[in-house]
Amino acid sequence: MHTLVAGAASVDISPQDSQFLYGYPHVERYSTGIHDPLLSSALYLNDGQTEIMFIANDIIFVSKATAQRVRERITQATSVPGGSIMVTATHTHSGPKTADYISNEHDPLVPPVDTAYVRIFEDGIVHAAVEAHHRARPAQVGLAVADGAGVGTNRRDPSGPADCRVPVLMVKAVDDGANIACMLVCSMHPTVLHEDSKLVSGDFPAMTRQYLQEEVLGQECPVVYHTGPEGNQSPRHVTQSNTFAEAKRLGHLLGRAVAQVLPQIQYRPAAKLQSAQWFVDLPRKKFPPAPEAEGKVLRAREKLEHLSRSGAPRQEVRTAEVDWFGAEETLTLAQAAQQGRLETYYQLCLPAEVQILRIGPWSFVGWPGEMFIEFGLAVKEKAPDTFVIALANGELQGYVVTEEAALEDGYEASNAILDPASGGMLVATTLELLGTL
Repeated sequence: MHTLVAGAASVDISPQDSQFLYGYPHVERYSTGIHDPLLSSALYLNDGQTEIMFIANDIIFVSKATAQRVRERITQATSVPGGSIMVTATHTHSGPKTADYISNEHDPLVPPVDTAYVRIFEDGIVHAAVEAHHRARPAQVGLAVADGAGVGTNRRDPSGPADCRVPVLMVKAVDDGANIACMLVCSMHPTVLHEDSKLVSGDFPAMTRQYLQEEVLGQECPVVYHTGPEGNQSPRHVTQSNTFAEAKRLGHLLGRAVAQVLPQIQYRPAAKLQSAQWFVDLPRKKFPPAPEAEGKVLRAREKLEHLSRSGAPRQEVRTAEVDWFGAEETLTLAQAAQQGRLETYYQLCLPAEVQILRIGPWSFVGWPGEMFIEFGLAVKEKAPDTFVIALANGELQGYVVTEEAALEDGYEASNAILDPASGGMLVATTLELLGTL
């Protein structure tokens, strides 16, 4: 019998001063206040033999260096092994910058990371983890899968590949049935809010958490929200506006979908926990000569101007706009590659970590960076009770795209620094690692 104990906690990691809100280029976007608090939310589990921990953060990126530092501190404070701790980012574009991207180096409006905030952020992660460990009590777990349809679609093609299935892990106390934690994974960019919003916010995932706590779980139950592979997933084609009201609408839609499946969950007081990790040195991308990249920027801008003048649908104009951003970033990366400066950034994010934390029959896979949904679906096809979490334990200086997307050469492929073969390598490594458990 692998009898469980579990604890959970949330800590406010909101900035206390004005911070550059990172995620949209070419705009001076410093925060003027806080709409909703950014949280670090931790879930600790122990079956008597193995300890694991999930820590989700309302932030755009968790760098590999941050993950390493907080893991070491948490291990010192709790004895949970660093390799059994998953640290993730929800990827909100309405929070502080926490990683420097070389693709932004020529954007004069994007400042470097504020190291003072990063220290506050890391302290918050550690605090949440230690508090979750401290609160551990006999627990039972169960899982159901909610339908997140309506929150968004494939970003480039609304009828293209997507995954609306949202795994929901509930953890309850054995003695009184109190809700200890709710953990979920949604494969969707949290980008309802755009450049004109200057309030700190977790975007629609924060509104999902608020709905669940206010209507279903109680305010004391942490909601540990992870973002799945979202590289080509976006609310763009379902949003009616880029406002807090719209973030609330989509967040509540997802919250109701989660609430609908909670009564279906069958709980078990015993579940074997397992942990595994592996590191993969992913292949580098080959960049075009700078003059060729300059031509791409010109063509992308001409297309955007044409669509804007012709009154094309806003979604089509927005796609063309971000393709122009991507073309500019390709030029920046091509110049950096020609000057031999990319290797420094490869060293910051590689080798990429593949992590698996298993709870009974359910496996949660952590991948760094922004992954296209096809890679998560490829894992699920071979391992149905497996759920991929992206933006985990590091970032990859851009997207991991499919071969088809690389040929299309849109925004996501334009600012990637890794070869498209990287996604298949992560899938293969994951399936091999799952086979060892």
